[in-house]
Amino acid sequence: MSMQISFDNSFARLTGGFYARQDPVPVREPKLVAYNSDLARVLGLPEKELPEFAEIFAGNRVPDGAEPLAQLYSGHQFGQYNPQLGDGRAILLGEVVGEDGIRRDIQLKGSGRTAFSRMGDGRAWLGPVLREYVVSEAMHALGIPTTRALAAVETGEVVLRDGMLPGAVLTRVAKSHLRVGSFQVYAARGETENLKILTQYAIDRHYPEAEGPMGLLRAVRDAQSRLIPAWMAVGFIHGVMNTDNASIAGETIDYGPCAFMDVYHPNTVFSSIDQMGRYAYANQPDIAVWNLAQLATALIQQMEDREAAVEEATEIVHAMPELMRQEWLRRFAAKLGISDVREEDAALVADLLTRMAHQQADFTNTFRSLGTDKARDQFTDPGAFDQWSDGWKARLECEPDPEALARASNPAFIPRNHRVEQMIEAAVKGDYAPFHRLNSVLSNPYDDQPDHSDLRRVPTPEEVVPATFCGT
Repeated sequence: MSMQISFDNSFARLTGGFYARQDPVPVREPKLVAYNSDLARVLGLPEKELPEFAEIFAGNRVPDGAEPLAQLYSGHQFGQYNPQLGDGRAILLGEVVGEDGIRRDIQLKGSGRTAFSRMGDGRAWLGPVLREYVVSEAMHALGIPTTRALAAVETGEVVLRDGMLPGAVLTRVAKSHLRVGSFQVYAARGETENLKILTQYAIDRHYPEAEGPMGLLRAVRDAQSRLIPAWMAVGFIHGVMNTDNASIAGETIDYGPCAFMDVYHPNTVFSSIDQMGRYAYANQPDIAVWNLAQLATALIQQMEDREAAVEEATEIVHAMPELMRQEWLRRFAAKLGISDVREEDAALVADLLTRMAHQQADFTNTFRSLGTDKARDQFTDPGAFDQWSDGWKARLECEPDPEALARASNPAFIPRNHRVEQMIEAAVKGDYAPFHRLNSVLSNPYDDQPDHSDLRRVPTPEEVVPATFCGT
């Protein structure tokens, strides 16, 4: 049996300079590290590993029907506009329509230099590849819209970062790789016809019910308004919410210096390049609104009646904070076991979070252990939790099954930073057992899995990971 992929490459059929044709650059000695049979099944690909997988997912062999290309886009990076970015180390092989009827991109990340690489080498090292594999699959298991990992391959080559590190390629799957920056580049260049083409393409592919550019803006707003509170509810910090990392499809994309909080604090930052805390945990909703405003600015450029378009776009963008607040409240109320959400529940949630921040409580373990003595044990002063819990217990008296709702809303397991770093350190030495164990446990994050309870443990002071890195 040989690998057959039924490609149907709609983006490659666009004309007008949306991409650069580019084959992946072959590597010296590819070795398959991981293959996601669960995702393969959805895509209609072989569920069992085949001998040619290493060659295909390293980029050494381009499958029949693929039309490799690197996408063009621009974007705001930490608030500063960069007029041209693009896929500097990624190649879109093509698209497949899965068994579920959904069209998805298959992309190689770390597959060599492209027309948009600038000064980069186009490669990835093993650590960020494994991090993205583990974290993106964990996000999927948590029920959060995300790109997914189909395969990881060692290249048999080294890349230069802080030293000479083992190279790797990730095969990433997404509903598309269209970003806010995909529209910004054509708006900034005044290429109105390309902007119109891309807008209609995005509507046809993702939001066929949307009408025109403002319909697309509204649909993207709604998707992002669901996504960001989902991040907040599991303590996830993206780390680099630039407009070129904001997916039009409403998926979490580009897992660079991302992290999950251990001890809760709203100003938590992990990204080593976020010196001013622009993308801190609590800032993520505001940044999502800022990014949507940049999309609005780009989409307006194709409208004939600019004044009316500005008025409508302003209304759409200004509605986003309240949409996110409502979704945030729904999710956090569920974490407390509350299904019949009331406006006053926001104060109950905020009070708990404030106490958690002051008492250095672990985010995940506190919520997971609500209703047990283990919750109060997360607090430096357990009395601070006791003072809050009386009101919470009174609030639950009218709820039908708060315990079941809370357990379904609060994961027992997340990809804790110190465990991810330990996994990477082991893999660099050739030991992939921690990597496979993490993937297995995190595929069922809401189950207790007592045999793996050590993965729920907070890091010791020596294990704390104070910063995460992009990997480019």
